[in-house]
Amino acid sequence: MADVREIRILREWVENIGMTDLPILVEGPKDKRALEEIGVRDVFTLSRKPLFAVAEEIASSFDEVIILTDFDKKGKELYGRLAKIFSRLGVKVDTYFRETLQKHARISHVEGIVTALQTKGVI
Repeated sequence: MADVREIRILREWVENIGMTDLPILVEGPKDKRALEEIGVRDVFTLSRKPLFAVAEEIASSFDEVIILTDFDKKGKELYGRLAKIFSRLGVKVDTYFRETLQKHARISHVEGIVTALQTKGVI
């Protein structure tokens, strides 16, 4: 069972990510569905487009983005590459959501967020 502080932090995370106006970039459709289950909107997937094309599409409408790729080796590499691309395009990367999720939810894949939050008693 998660401690009270961790549950509070994750509840705030769910509330804040549900209210954000920033676009959220995830790896695939399962990740997108998982976030939509907890009330998140404006979720973009990498799909099969080149990373730069996806970044340019987001940069044309937003000046800040949240990147929630998985926390495995591939996801961390993607995050690094995307952060560099967005930086070159002048788009700020919001790190709060990724760092909080990584530290407190201890998940390896974004698609597992609903189960992790339920297990901890957050939702």
